[in-house]
Amino acid sequence: MDGYIGLIDNLLRHFVSRLYVYFFYNFENMHAGFIFLAVIVGSVLFHIFTPWWWTDIASNWGAMDDTINLTFWIGGGVFILVCLFMVYCVFKFSYKEGRKVEYKPEDHKLEKILTIATTIGIIALLAPGLIVYKNYIDTPKNALHVEVNAWQWGWQYRLPGEDGILGTAQVAKISDDNPFGINLDDPNGKDDILIQSDELHLKTDKPVKILLRSLDVLHNFYVPQFRAKMDAIPGIISYYWFEPNKVGEYEVLCAEYCGVGHYGMRAIVIVDSEENYENWINEQETFSSLIAKQDNNKLKTTRIAKNNN
Repeated sequence: MDGYIGLIDNLLRHFVSRLYVYFFYNFENMHAGFIFLAVIVGSVLFHIFTPWWWTDIASNWGAMDDTINLTFWIGGGVFILVCLFMVYCVFKFSYKEGRKVEYKPEDHKLEKILTIATTIGIIALLAPGLIVYKNYIDTPKNALHVEVNAWQWGWQYRLPGEDGILGTAQVAKISDDNPFGINLDDPNGKDDILIQSDELHLKTDKPVKILLRSLDVLHNFYVPQFRAKMDAIPGIISYYWFEPNKVGEYEVLCAEYCGVGHYGMRAIVIVDSEENYENWINEQETFSSLIAKQDNNKLKTTRIAKNNN
């Protein structure tokens, strides 16, 4: 009996010691693998169940969402594969007594596979974006031109009048009497509609070409629901287009840091039905009416000055 007890005691001592080494010593050497595995699972679950996502789209640029989704799939897929490979290496090549390291400085076959796979991945990421960008700057001929003037820290807008053509303008000509710097010798500018407020109205299902002009520093005209934005750069006119297709009120943000008042550089775009848009546009001031009002005010001021004398 004592012999059996001694045998069982030796077996238990041997088993427990080996179990201790496996679960504690090996785990300590492979904890990085478990961490990487947890990162993969957590990242995928967060992406699936995250409460944060895009705003509802309100324009024709659904292709923007498609390219971002494609980037998620390709980038996320590569991330998962790389992390899984690292987990595999941690478990497969963890320290074992007596194991020797193989030195392999070159593997031409592997290099070719990685080069081809990387090239395909980059093409898959860039090609759709280039196609979308080409369409993004290829403005429809029937688009309404809207000039957006950005300044620290606000927005103002200019729309074409009955002739459908915006007059030429220069930042150097901007003054209190000519807030948009419109060329007085250009007849196309006389009927331009001036919006000196933060509220812009657009017609639903009508393409709009945004002409961006900065009066001071770098700005960016961005409406998240339209999936469209572009930098307003001093000295040049940049542009893009979109077609709003949902009636509603949307917030304009400046998407480039432009100074201490950047946080407050907000405005409103209201997408109207055709009837409501026409009613709004008929209430707005034109450049010729602004000049007439200024001339009238100057005349009144002159008469008051003469009467006082």
